[in-house]
Amino acid sequence: MNDFAHLLDRLAYEPRRTAKLRLLQDYFSRAPDPERGTALAAMTGALTFREAKPTLIRGLVEARVDPVLFRMSYHYVGDLAETTALIWPAPAAPEPGGIGHNAPPPQVPSLSEVVEALATIGKAELPARIAAWLDVLDETGRWALIKLITGELRVGVSARLAKTAVASLGGVEPDAVEEVWHGLKPPYLPLFAWVEGRAERPESLDPAPFRPPMLSHPVDEETDFARLDPAAFAAEWKWDGIRVQLVGGPDRAGTAVARIYSRTGEDISAAFPDLAEAIRFEGALDGELLILREGRVQSFNVLQQRLNRKAVTGRLLQDFPAHVRAYDLLALDGEDLRPLPFGARRARLEAFVAGLDHGRIDLSPLVPFADWEALAAARADPAQAGAGEDADAIEGVMLKRRDSLYVPGRPKGPWWKWKREPYLVDAVMMYAQRGHGKRSSFYSDYTFGVWRDSPEGGEELVPVGKAYHGFTDEELAKLDRYVRNHTVKRFGPVREVEYGPRQGLVLEIAFEGLQRSTRHKSGVAMRFPRVNRIRWDKPPAEADRIETLERILERGEREVMPGREMAR
Repeated sequence: MNDFAHLLDRLAYEPRRTAKLRLLQDYFSRAPDPERGTALAAMTGALTFREAKPTLIRGLVEARVDPVLFRMSYHYVGDLAETTALIWPAPAAPEPGGIGHNAPPPQVPSLSEVVEALATIGKAELPARIAAWLDVLDETGRWALIKLITGELRVGVSARLAKTAVASLGGVEPDAVEEVWHGLKPPYLPLFAWVEGRAERPESLDPAPFRPPMLSHPVDEETDFARLDPAAFAAEWKWDGIRVQLVGGPDRAGTAVARIYSRTGEDISAAFPDLAEAIRFEGALDGELLILREGRVQSFNVLQQRLNRKAVTGRLLQDFPAHVRAYDLLALDGEDLRPLPFGARRARLEAFVAGLDHGRIDLSPLVPFADWEALAAARADPAQAGAGEDADAIEGVMLKRRDSLYVPGRPKGPWWKWKREPYLVDAVMMYAQRGHGKRSSFYSDYTFGVWRDSPEGGEELVPVGKAYHGFTDEELAKLDRYVRNHTVKRFGPVREVEYGPRQGLVLEIAFEGLQRSTRHKSGVAMRFPRVNRIRWDKPPAEADRIETLERILERGEREVMPGREMAR
């Protein structure tokens, strides 16, 4: 456990990707099995512990330390794992000559022992076991343990980077690891044996396996178009849904298996039985999950009514019919089509979708263009470029090289995404909260509001969102200093800053869309808000009003319930 803890500690403070990769390579090359496989599972999000909640940790600490002292410390530090690691009291040493004086020191558990215990012991035993681990671990070990069991391993390591480090052990391509990843389980003994040349490549026996998706890079309009040849690319609409794979195939008994996978490989078939019923083929389709009503694509807000549902009612299926707009064919009738160029796959896809007899699946159309100027015009006005009434559900265009093979990951060059310009509003900072990890000493999460008429007369600010990225480290330092110098109230790790028509800080906020929300006093919530610019120069009185957001809602959003639309 200590080796894993110190690895996490070094990763958390290392900003460079190449340096992080070297740290991972070193750990995976020297850590024994199953320790390294368990560590890989932890860093790729493959481990979850249902009973190890933050409230349990807080209860353990408050049983050992003055609760007031702990809460004050937690409010100051802003991170549960870090606070616990620092404040947890060391066990009392036995008196010389007393009972236990000659006893061997308590054994520090291995990472695998911790994970196995968390997966097997009962809820009643869990507090005592965690307390015992905290007693024998050092500060770094306690920090890593809490991060592990609460699922907060945010140390700047993506799943892709961890897999790349494993692949490098034997000179295997990271994409090859992605190919076999979803057929394996922790602690990944066959994977390590393969990359080190001790065994053959592991193959999945899943009749409907997930294929790691191919991803795109955002277009830099100032540099990329000057070197890209428009004749080499095909363009598609970028739909505002969620990426899915529809996969079908027979098991060993010949029974048809149908699965729907999210972009990350999660099996979401149970949440979409209406769509799973449409998988009557042996193959794999890559596409976008949408809601269609009377042939018209609904907004992302409507789609959200079907996401993350544990129970699917008949009314839900009727009011929010699931649909997939297909844009790639990865396999068909036992043939892997990913080594084919996009143009060939597209031709096979068009023929395949044309032969389907189910209305839940249709083809995502190509966007014709002769040059980048023509594509820019289509991107700016999808309705006039052939999207018609579906234009509101389009967030840009995708560019795909006609000769591109379908490879996992995000290779730079074959695929590009060119999203429509984000919405921008000027809002006033109202609250700031401490960040986590490397940002735990900074006020880096900002709640902001816009103006509206107050029921009591005059104007008031109402919160419309929260952003915690979009600024540089240098800007973060200035924002943190501003928060500390303009605090008017404190609520644990949260500070209220001064704001009003004459005092306050304006932030230019970029966001992708809006939805109605009962959780916000303003009645709206933003999708993917981020700080686009800090308006040190702008008086708070000149920030935007709620009517600006309402107009955006009215232009681009529709009511969730069928048969009604928002005012246009």
